[in-house]
Amino acid sequence: MTPSRRKLPPLNALRAFEVSGRRQSFRAAAEELGVTQGAVAQQVRALEEHLGQALFQRLPRGLALTPQGASYLTDVTRAFDTLGDATGRLLERPDTVTISVTPTFAAKLLIPRLAELNAALPGVELRTVATEALSDFERDQVDIAVRLTRPPFPSGLDAELLFHQELVAVASPYLVKELSLPLSIERLRELPLLHDAHDHWPMFLRADGKLPGAVFNQTTLAQDAALAGQGVALACREFVAGDLKAGRLVQVADETMVKEPSYFLVRKRSSLPQASRDAVWDWCVARLSRRVD
Repeated sequence: MTPSRRKLPPLNALRAFEVSGRRQSFRAAAEELGVTQGAVAQQVRALEEHLGQALFQRLPRGLALTPQGASYLTDVTRAFDTLGDATGRLLERPDTVTISVTPTFAAKLLIPRLAELNAALPGVELRTVATEALSDFERDQVDIAVRLTRPPFPSGLDAELLFHQELVAVASPYLVKELSLPLSIERLRELPLLHDAHDHWPMFLRADGKLPGAVFNQTTLAQDAALAGQGVALACREFVAGDLKAGRLVQVADETMVKEPSYFLVRKRSSLPQASRDAVWDWCVARLSRRVD
């Protein structure tokens, strides 16, 4: 027989000790556990015999922890709390998959397709975290992430290319209705430009230094401003494909620019299958790479 790697006392005895130490009474512990006072006292006595030391002082009116018992109670309580938290997470999120994406990716690609995902994977609840911050798969409990990045990737990660950044200049058709499209670079520079945090306009227009125009801290805000007719935005084609197809935006210049890094789907590599996570991963690869319509 293979010996156990953990020298653990019986779980029932540990539970009786933890409740008794917290309540400072065998009687109160028995009420909480739904057993007799004698059963609790017997479990604690068995634990003390197993450990070879006293955990309580038996007093005429209740109990007092010995110094060893008080120290042990702190660690045992922490262990039970950890077990309780782990069980709670398992029960609350049996089929939940958390995906971390940039705000623009969420607004322009993922959210419009959530109904499709729910229909394809009815047993999976997708939790979306929209943030520019890089996710820690362990600390943030993220299952899948979409990030603007480039290879190589750490050996512990799986990565799938979704699409490269092809930047195009777009505007509301009402803003340019009096103009003849496509516009030249020189003519484009005369229109109100909408800048995001990446600010690729100087490179796109081959200009030196910062260009005038409204500035937004997120790409999706600059694109919304373009939809509202406030100026011309520089956007990744994948994020405006739906608006271009519907005529809400028009590409105002033939000039485009492919810019690294690219958008990748990333997850922590696992030797064990995780059905819900794998199903969402496969759906993202099939439906979000190269924008399937």
